Amino acid sequence: MPPIRPCKPRVFVDADVLFAGAASPSEHGASLVILRMSEITLIEALASQQVIAEAERNLEEKLRQALPAFRLLVSRCLRVVPDPRSEDLAAYAGAADPKDLPILVAAVREACPWLVTFNVHHFQPGHPKLTILRPGAFVLRVRDLLAYLSPTEEREP
Repeated sequence: MPPIRPCKPRVFVDADVLFAGAASPSEHGASLVILRMSEITLIEALASQQVIAEAERNLEEKLRQALPAFRLLVSRCLRVVPDPRSEDLAAYAGAADPKDLPILVAAVREACPWLVTFNVHHFQPGHPKLTILRPGAFVLRVRDLLAYLSPTEEREP
C-alpha cells in the first residue's frame, strides 16, 4: 500500500492580500510571506478570477509599477479557480457583504479552511467551514503549526 501523503493546508486569498504582496517593499510582509509559502509548496494558495481581476484593476489605478510583480506572483504562487455561478450564491445570502459573497462561496467550494483578507468585517457572519484571518494572523497560525512539529524536549547547548 502506498504511503498516505497529507494534504497541504489550503488558503484562499483576497484581492487586498495580492495587492499588498505585489506592492510589498519588503520580503517580510505577511501578504508576500503567504504567497512565498505557496510558491515553495508549504501551503496551497487559491484565488478566484474575481479576486485576480480586482487586484489587477486596483494596481493599474494606484500602483502600475507593481503589475509585473503581481503577474509573476499569480503565475508562480496561486491556483486560480473559476468564480461561482450566480445561482450558487443564493444559499449563502447574508454570509458576507454582497460584493464579497462570491469570494466566500468560492473559498467554501474549494474546501479552503482559511480565507485571508485585510477586510475581515466584509466576510461576517461568515461560514462555519471557513476561518477568516488577516495575513499576519495566518502567518502566526502557520508558525504555531510548524512549532508543534518540532521536538518538545530541551536541547543541550
